[in-house]
Parts: sequence; C-alpha cells; structure tokens
Amino acid sequence: MENQVIRIGSVGVGGIWSGVHEPGIRKSPNLELVAICDIDREKLDAVGEKYGIPAERRFTDYHDLIRCPDVDAVDICTSNDAHFEIAMAAIEAGKPYDLEKPITMTAAQAKQLAQATRVKALPNMVCFSYRFKAAARYARELIASGKIGRVYHVDMQYFQAWGLPRFNTPRVWRFVKSRTGSGALGDLGCHALDLVRFVTGKEYTRLVGHVGTYVHERQNLDGTGMGPVDVDDFCNYMADMEDAISVSFQITRFGYGRGNYQRMEIYGSEGAIVYSLDAQPGEEDVIEVCTGDVYAEGRVFSRLPIPDRCRSDQMQSFADILLKKGDGLAATVEDGLKNQQAVDAVLASAEQGKWLVL
Repeated sequence: MENQVIRIGSVGVGGIWSGVHEPGIRKSPNLELVAICDIDREKLDAVGEKYGIPAERRFTDYHDLIRCPDVDAVDICTSNDAHFEIAMAAIEAGKPYDLEKPITMTAAQAKQLAQATRVKALPNMVCFSYRFKAAARYARELIASGKIGRVYHVDMQYFQAWGLPRFNTPRVWRFVKSRTGSGALGDLGCHALDLVRFVTGKEYTRLVGHVGTYVHERQNLDGTGMGPVDVDDFCNYMADMEDAISVSFQITRFGYGRGNYQRMEIYGSEGAIVYSLDAQPGEEDVIEVCTGDVYAEGRVFSRLPIPDRCRSDQMQSFADILLKKGDGLAATVEDGLKNQQAVDAVLASAEQGKWLVL
C-alpha cells in the first residue's frame, strides 16, 4: 500500500496547476501524472511535451479525460465557473477528485456537489492550501490544547498587490463575474474564511460584509479595447462564530508591496497567537505566541519553532486520502460547502446592508 501509485488526470493546466499541483504530483511517491486537459490546444501540447504526456492522453474535452481508463483520480484546476460540471462528471464516473477553491459559483451548486459526493462515498479534497502551512497547523494545535484559553477575537488580513493600476493587469477571468463568481472575496477571502475556521475549530453563525471595486474596466486579453470589471477588488467583513468568537476580515488585491501576505491575530483569555505569511524570497510562515504577564514590559510575543509533525504537502495529502491514511486535516467538499455558504452570505449582506444568519 505504501508504494501504490495513483494515476492522476489534471483538468486545467494554468498557473495554479503549474505552480502548485504539478510540482506536488511530481514530488509524491504515490502520484503519477498520466493525462492532461485544457481548452487551449497550444498550451495543452506545450505542457504535454514538457511533462512527457503522450498525445493520446492530451484532451480538450474533460469528459474524455474522465473516461480515460488510465486515470484513477481527477485533479480539477480550472476557472471557477467550470468546477461544478467537471466535479459532477467525475462523481458520475465514480472517480475520486481534488478541486480548487471556491468549489462552485453558488452555495446551491456546492450543496448539490456535496450531496452527490456523499451518495457515492467518493474520496475527495478541496484545495484550501493554507491548511498545509505548518504555522497554521501549529496554531490549531495550541488553541485546541487550551494554550490561550477561551478565544475571544480573531483579526484576519489577506493582502495582494496585483490588482493595482500600476501593474496594468488585463481583464483576466478573475475580473469577470460570470467566470469567477466574485473577485477578491472568492479569490482570497474564501481562503481567509477557511483558515480562521480551521485554526479555531468553530463554525460561523452570522456575517456582515462590504465589498468595493476601484478599477471598473481593464484591457481585454484579445486587445479589443477595454472591458468592464464586475467583481470586487476588496472586501471587509465581520463574523460571529460559535462560543461568541468575534472575527474581522480585511481582504484586498490593492495591498501595495504585498505579494501574498496573511496575518491572523487570535486573542484569548490566557494568551494570544499571531500567524503570519509573507511570500517573499526566503520567507516562510511564522507563529508567535504571548502567554506571559499582561503587565510585562517590553516585547512579550515570542516566535516559536514549529514541530516537524505540522509540516505537510497538499498533493501528498490527496494521495494519503486516496490510500485511506489521511490525517483528517485537509478540507473536503463538506468544508467547501460551508465556505461557499459564508461567501454567499458576505455578498448578500453587502448588497442588503445587514447581518445575515448562516
């Protein structure tokens, strides 16, 4: 069983696939990339040549990849609008799948997807990748062990800069509502929602949100002039969780100087934890803890070494799930459903101007 190799077929070979999924598949002793699919034939063939995928296992129709007898499990890395139909096709074929976030365009779709997966009892994983950060896992351990007592407040920031006008980012699919569902909220905010839920171990009970757009049109990819941006560039929202935990979120693609920056501050009755991630060369995720005298002078937050047991890899975790030896910490479609319900609530709250109960 330890040496079993699972044959993976990947649908969508864009940036998230080449940056995260493919390296993870290649690194795992239990996974082998055997087939790829993309609607862009030129890109498909270039990727196929690069990774040695034979022409007969390069597909432009995901149905063909899913039907391929050489494919044991399906890796779904497309734009958000295609997630639901591809995952449903994998379920129909009885093939396990991993799926990028957000899992669907709406909570209604997510509910249908979760139910179909449940009926078939299919192994699955949703790629909330920050669950695999060692500092986040250690923070979860410390909170669960009571290290900081009862949790009162969580403040979560997630900033990137690539939306700023100075970068002249064109109207890629992430700026088109019909392709993505929402903007910074669905791109970054859903990660933040999941990470807070993961670390605290608590569920959201109600949310209120505000979203906004700074750049209302961008250059079309085909060079035919400007096209409208109909999704959010930033979002701020608050949430209540079980046990009366109060949470605030700040999410933006306009965070000047921030490549991929996260900071989560967690305040409890007996201490505090700060998790941070700054995707700069040589930097890794960090955890700092304060559990000393609240009246102590000077710096009271101490950076902690992270135990090796907290280190994990996303695609190896998928392999472990398929081999029935997962650690139970990776997200599943059930987590994806709860996440999409929260995302939908933030958007609806921003439109209605009031708190919404989940």
